[in-house]
Amino acid sequence: MSEQQAQAALAKVPVVTLGFWIIKILATTLGETGGDTLSMTYELGYLASSAIFIVPLVGLVIAQVRSRRLHPFLYWATIIASTTAGTTIADFATRSIGIGYTGGSLLLLGCVLVTLAAWRAATGSIAVESVHSRRVETFYWVTITFSQTLGTALGDWAADDGGLGYLGGAALFGSLLVLLVLLWRFTRISRVWLFWAAFILTRPLGATVGDFLDKPIREGGLNFSRPVASAVLLAAIFALILLSQLRRPGPAAGHRAPRR
Repeated sequence: MSEQQAQAALAKVPVVTLGFWIIKILATTLGETGGDTLSMTYELGYLASSAIFIVPLVGLVIAQVRSRRLHPFLYWATIIASTTAGTTIADFATRSIGIGYTGGSLLLLGCVLVTLAAWRAATGSIAVESVHSRRVETFYWVTITFSQTLGTALGDWAADDGGLGYLGGAALFGSLLVLLVLLWRFTRISRVWLFWAAFILTRPLGATVGDFLDKPIREGGLNFSRPVASAVLLAAIFALILLSQLRRPGPAAGHRAPRR
């Protein structure tokens, strides 16, 4: 086994496959409908909803970091918590504070890039295969939370300020993801940077799809019930995670991370 394969075996993140990306897009869509359920449907507001979502996010990140091996359901629960919190935090910053979608997108993009730069400077790598220590995993989840928050602001910017609407925004971000796939397939551009670019872009894709599902028809949406849409998305994610575990050869989560 090569050193890179050994690191991948110890990593506390799922193997990046097509199934990973499908679950990620569903999770980001759930983040939008779930976040809007509290802030809009139940009218709790962006600040109160952010405070509510931050609590389970912190608890799940702590549980994930303390775990000595990959637990898929724990991992994806943490992803979902980060994307629902990211939805309400971004909405609070762009709408309640009033920095706007452009200002919010630029601010959060800066946060993502600074975190990635600090991670690389501190550890020498930002590859997901290296996520098998508490120090590295802390950088990982901070980066993810910023990227999930960025995605909401970026999706709203494309749909509203950019004038693309929800379907137009989804088409834009979907096309950019297809471009990344082509770059991965036909060029030698760093796979690590392509991964993070794709990880970031799946969030505004999910945000625009989520808004398309639950926004009123007069605003270009389908006006689906946010709680119902969220429940359906959650059930689909659960089923896909379960299916991925049933189809996995060998031990489910096989390797323990080294003690730290």
